[in-house]
Amino acid sequence: MKTKNEARQRRKIRIRKKISGTAVRPRLVVFRSNLHMYAQVVDDLSGTTLVSSSTLALSKNGTSVRCNKDGAKAVGLEIARLAKEKNIVSVVFDRNGYLYHGKIKAVADGAREGGLEF
Repeated sequence: MKTKNEARQRRKIRIRKKISGTAVRPRLVVFRSNLHMYAQVVDDLSGTTLVSSSTLALSKNGTSVRCNKDGAKAVGLEIARLAKEKNIVSVVFDRNGYLYHGKIKAVADGAREGGLEF
């Protein structure tokens, strides 16, 4: 019997075979822990993280951001704002093996609302 995380890792590998980020269209990766939600924009060809945001980083700025749908949407809006500053308009969304539902969907919706295209 596989654990939930092992099943997610298998899905992640299956997804990553098909998608990769370039300098023109980088990959927007979402990771979720029990306490926080993380998102980063990655260029896979050079192996660099271009921009990143999280509920942890947003909480340090003074606002109270929790790991729920509202916090996830705030992370999406922040990652879109940071990406726009670096002239990144279009990205490939990597749900990292998670189901496209709930908090993961909220990050995607926030990023779209912020102006990213995917």
